[in-house]
Amino acid sequence: MTDRIIRVGHSPDPDDAFMFYGLSSGKVKLEGITIEHVLQDIQTLNQRAMTAELEVTAISAHAFPYVSQHYWLMKTGASMGEGYGPVLVSKRYSSLEQLKGKVVATPGKLTTATLLFKIFTEGMMNLDIPFDQIMDRVEKGEFDAGLLIHEGQITYQEQGFNKILDFGELWARLYDKLPLPLGLDVVRKDLGEETATSLSEGLRQSIHYGYTHQSESIPYALGYGRGINEDLGSKFVKMYVSELTVDMGERGKQALELLYKLGSERNLVPSVPELRLL
Repeated sequence: MTDRIIRVGHSPDPDDAFMFYGLSSGKVKLEGITIEHVLQDIQTLNQRAMTAELEVTAISAHAFPYVSQHYWLMKTGASMGEGYGPVLVSKRYSSLEQLKGKVVATPGKLTTATLLFKIFTEGMMNLDIPFDQIMDRVEKGEFDAGLLIHEGQITYQEQGFNKILDFGELWARLYDKLPLPLGLDVVRKDLGEETATSLSEGLRQSIHYGYTHQSESIPYALGYGRGINEDLGSKFVKMYVSELTVDMGERGKQALELLYKLGSERNLVPSVPELRLL
């Protein structure tokens, strides 16, 4: 019998590459299923999820209320910050007050970073551009500041940027018992619960394989890094592939509910979706 092909969308970034190494290398196999990896930036994956194109996909936490009619939420695969997260940086300015009336480059309408920016700041304009262009275009003076996701969060200082606000630090100060939800993995409901559960378990096994075979998985993950060395790359991966990635549990679920409540109160997301972890 021919295997069922399941397309899995994820970002070409070190943390996602690490998570999916077990599956992409063939070291973790799912009976009756062949995984086809689709590598695209998170904003593109968010947009594809709106029409339920891919069977399994990474999305921004911000995007889930818009796609919850099509997808179940996996308990495995979430990226959550614990005291760290997207960082607002500038070359010319050093405070939120100085950025009033200025233009900030943000990494996509449906990214969680942009949602956090809109929840917790005011008086600034923003323009969405590809996340991997933000540092260069702020450096060139096209934007007054930029909102960094991915490895830019840990490399901006050595490139001479001023930190205006780390949204992970802010979240931890305000809600110290909860992590900051940033990315999720979801599985399409029309696959049926048995297959969906099997895929969630497969991702859990893939993460476990990555952690127990770091001499293979870390170099593989660093192949998707942009200008970071092994030490920084390993640090970044372990920031966003944590115990909460294996199973977000009740803390992760509560954090998501809070994020959606804050967004809904400001009319930035639809009503809080049902959060059933698969």
